[in-house]
Amino acid sequence: MLKNYLKIALRSILRHKAYSIINISGLAIGMASSILILLWVQNELSYDRFHKHAEQIYRITSNAGDFKTAVSTAGMTQGFQSVLPVIKNTVRLIKPTTALFTVGDRKFEEHRIFYADSTFLDIFSFPLVKGDVRTAMMRPDAILITEYMAKKYFGKENPLGKVLRKDNQDNVVVTGVLANIPTNAHLQFDFIIPIAAIAHHRYMTENLWDNFDFYDYIQLDKNFHAAPGALAGLEHQLDKIYLQHEKDIKIDLHLQPLTRIHLHSNLQLDLSGMGNIQYVNIFFVVAIFILVVACINFMNLATARSARRAKEVGLRKVVGAGRGQLIRQFLGESLLISFFSLLVALVLVWLVLPAFNTLAGKTLTLQLSDGRLLLSLLGISIATGILSGSWPALFLSGFQPVKVLKGSLRNLGGNRVFRNGLVVVQFIVSIVLLIGTVVIFNQLRYIRNRNLGFEKENLLYMRMKGNMWNKKDALYAGLTQHSLNWTVTSDLPTDLVTGSINVIWPGKDPKSQIVFPSMDVDERFFDIFHMKILSGRAFSKDFKSDTTNYILNETAARTMRMTPNSAIGQQISFQDTKGSIIGVVADFNFKPIQRTIEPLVMRLNKYGGIIVVRTQPGATEATIKTLGKISQELEPAYPFAYNFLDQDLANQYKGEQQMGSIFNLFALLAIFISCLGLYGLSAFIAEQRTKEIGVRKVLGASLFNIVKLLSTDFTRLILIAMIIAIPLAWWAVNKWLQGFAYHIQVGWAVFLLAPLIALLIAWITVSYESIKAGVANPIASLRSE
Repeated sequence: MLKNYLKIALRSILRHKAYSIINISGLAIGMASSILILLWVQNELSYDRFHKHAEQIYRITSNAGDFKTAVSTAGMTQGFQSVLPVIKNTVRLIKPTTALFTVGDRKFEEHRIFYADSTFLDIFSFPLVKGDVRTAMMRPDAILITEYMAKKYFGKENPLGKVLRKDNQDNVVVTGVLANIPTNAHLQFDFIIPIAAIAHHRYMTENLWDNFDFYDYIQLDKNFHAAPGALAGLEHQLDKIYLQHEKDIKIDLHLQPLTRIHLHSNLQLDLSGMGNIQYVNIFFVVAIFILVVACINFMNLATARSARRAKEVGLRKVVGAGRGQLIRQFLGESLLISFFSLLVALVLVWLVLPAFNTLAGKTLTLQLSDGRLLLSLLGISIATGILSGSWPALFLSGFQPVKVLKGSLRNLGGNRVFRNGLVVVQFIVSIVLLIGTVVIFNQLRYIRNRNLGFEKENLLYMRMKGNMWNKKDALYAGLTQHSLNWTVTSDLPTDLVTGSINVIWPGKDPKSQIVFPSMDVDERFFDIFHMKILSGRAFSKDFKSDTTNYILNETAARTMRMTPNSAIGQQISFQDTKGSIIGVVADFNFKPIQRTIEPLVMRLNKYGGIIVVRTQPGATEATIKTLGKISQELEPAYPFAYNFLDQDLANQYKGEQQMGSIFNLFALLAIFISCLGLYGLSAFIAEQRTKEIGVRKVLGASLFNIVKLLSTDFTRLILIAMIIAIPLAWWAVNKWLQGFAYHIQVGWAVFLLAPLIALLIAWITVSYESIKAGVANPIASLRSE
């Protein structure tokens, strides 16, 4: 029996080649799209789950009012562990730093360096391929390097015991080689240096509780039941202990599970490269939608073609076939098509995966040797086959043999209402995705072109390194001598991380605890960045008192209940230094636009930091050469390095750009799959109505009349889909835009234009078969009459 079913299914597939190609290609593209998305989703959800103690590890985060940060203090881990037995182990990491490493005559500036406690390898499961886990981080001059860095610096030599020169000052000894860090770890680094190397710093020797510069992790006892109530109780205990050490700072501490850091970290001062759970949810839904759209194609075409198999069903029933046997037969055919589609989909995924990885910024792989993945793919194939074949199987098996064999085939073209409903669902999905594509494109364009409050183009910068700090006067003289338009600032206005709550102003509420970010800028800063001073003046060398004076942004003045004009001359205190407000600058973005502009305090730069140069059109290359020459003259030990500010800003939104590109790709694929099914359906309906079209042409119907006849029903269905899709799309895009503090206002034109595009695409799809039927010779279709 099974062999008979299989033989009939194969014959049916081979006999109706066009129908089979449309079905298999539609399902294959839908499956391939879903597999790619699910590989991406699986990767995002897998972050940090490879750690042995992942379920017991938490990061301490802190909230000061609305200011939510990922950082903690030096004293917290030891202080909490000494009081709370439930904390089994702790580790602190200092924010990633940059250093110059030298071996022989080779030198490289590295940016992915962490200082960490010696318990680092006890808590995190980063494999040490060379060295002793117990002693690797015990000596203060130790350094752990990854396999990639071991090869970069030492080639095929054994790196253990080898010496690296750090910043032309200190020697560090390689005591361990780590396996290359998995891409699904939120901690991405190339070097680990023991915190003992900087144990002489005050915040280390005194274990201060007010310096938020550390990423603190704790490992709870495995017997601790981490229910929400238990975690809330433990957080309350942490707050009480912190209050014993710092009575003047009011913060709330939270425990963030290690496995949630990557996707649930909308926190300031966090590590780079974090994901977004919202995008994971969006793409998971898109994957399901695409698969459903592909299944709808199959169901529509199968039920529409039911009349062709009516006699087969009737004869089988007459000779004794039961409905259950027929259902199994038709489901078998559906599963066979689904299996063929899966094979084609796997080939498509294999072909496009490198390009998809480039688009998504991932290193995804399709490991068919992975039993879980293989079972998942087979599960998708079986689910797709059953979902797409269930209704046709139930419908076809329900034919009454008497009516069929008498030739009563008028109503055997499938349940028209059901078929039309499926077409509506397809185009609801397509229109929602198309509107989403337009909105995402416009929002990303808005991000690129938004007025940040300063001109970001033609600004390049160079960080002061090594002895350059001690040669500032010579550096500034060289910049001036070469007639460069330059300024020196402590930070770039891209993602400012410094801040303080130690700010006092006239009339301040004693209970108020607002975090004020700060920047140190020089006299030329506002001119170089083309910022607008609303009142007062910029810093000036003509005023010696400016060393203790301040400039605020509009938001800071508003926070202090001042206007730009009334703020001038007011006395404030910032970090225990009193001074006067001498100017108010128009608000500008100094953090990503997902965040609102915060109150900013600017002081006169006395130490140096980052040299920013505004280049003249056509003179960028010459400016870079000049900077390189100055850099090498003053600090030849460090390689010259520069960057462009607008590139840094673009990199901030790399995740959004990638998400937008991926979304656009799969939205277009969903529309393509919908149109593929629409094409097959229109071709079949045109074939069914061949004689009607022939009669109409004989009676004088024009080509336009024929096309209109065959397109009207589909147009009506798409208009219904538009009415349903527009409010759904409005809700979805506005929910997504809420993640940006500054975003576009979506006008009615978007909700009208995108559905009209979908309608136009559908018309083009249907018109091909309609025109083909309309230009056919009516004699051929009426000859049998």
